[in-house]
Amino acid sequence: MKPIILILLVIGLYANSQQKSIYKTATVVFYNTENFYDTLPSLLYKDEEFTPNGARKYSSEVYVAKLNNIASALAGITTQAQESNSILPALIGLAEIENAAVLNDITNHPKLRSANYSFVHYDSRDNRGIDVGLLYQPAYFSLIQSKAIQVVLPEKNKTSRYTRDILWVEGWLDGELIDVYINHWPSRYGGSQTSEHARLYAAKLLKQHIDSILQIDWKRKILVMGDFNDNPTNKSIYEILEANEKATGMNLYNPFHALYKKGIGTLAFQDAWVLFDQIILSQNWINKKQQGFFYYRNGIYNATFLTENMGKYKGYPMRSWDGLQFRNGYSDHYPVYVTLLKAF
Repeated sequence: MKPIILILLVIGLYANSQQKSIYKTATVVFYNTENFYDTLPSLLYKDEEFTPNGARKYSSEVYVAKLNNIASALAGITTQAQESNSILPALIGLAEIENAAVLNDITNHPKLRSANYSFVHYDSRDNRGIDVGLLYQPAYFSLIQSKAIQVVLPEKNKTSRYTRDILWVEGWLDGELIDVYINHWPSRYGGSQTSEHARLYAAKLLKQHIDSILQIDWKRKILVMGDFNDNPTNKSIYEILEANEKATGMNLYNPFHALYKKGIGTLAFQDAWVLFDQIILSQNWINKKQQGFFYYRNGIYNATFLTENMGKYKGYPMRSWDGLQFRNGYSDHYPVYVTLLKAF
């Protein structure tokens, strides 16, 4: 395994402490990229609108503009997440990417190329043809295995039985065995209550897989990230996943719960903020005195350049599309991140 890039931070972890320590840092990011398709028509699903001759006139020029914007967002997040350096994130979970070709273009973009990202991706059976994926820096993370956990919804689902897979990735983060899950749960199309059963079903599948890991090794470090299409207080997250704001016991720890209680979100809908994008951690990340990486802080990357500055959506994330018109925006979601530290 390649040695980890050493990134030095001098941080006082407690406000009333005069003692400062030097830490390695690793940033974990999740970003819903909003309909990041390539320009080629698919034979497996209907993506005609995202082609040059489709309703959106999705040309190579539009694709390149979208690529530049997504790369700029991912590169820009480093300063806010890591305070005193500009090293690119160690792990990046992505949603709403069409295929491996799009991921390959992201990893080779000039703003991200220095990280030498590899990626994990599986084509799902989602009816829109969008998937999730994981980018990782080999200098930080060494892949062991991965799996697409298929989410085949019950028959009573009114839209499609097939939705995005849950991506499970196992590997070594600087010598520590960790498990990473990338999610994009069923949408609220038709109403939050009508569609809730689909997200509960996805949550149960995820919880079963996490429990199977923890039954073997209860000390395992787990990262769960995604666009859950539910807030931290919804049943799927709070009750089924047992993820909450308490860093005690055996529950999962959700640092985004506190942000949501303050009215802070990643996506604006009908003049209200929702916080569908979250990164959730197992309890083994919490102890700051451990030898391995520990959770330090979280955040939403709501930089000015990612935000609408005029019109009826002023203050919202600057989305790529206004109806069928490309407006050279980024995404209708803000990226989220957690910062991990490790003492020398």
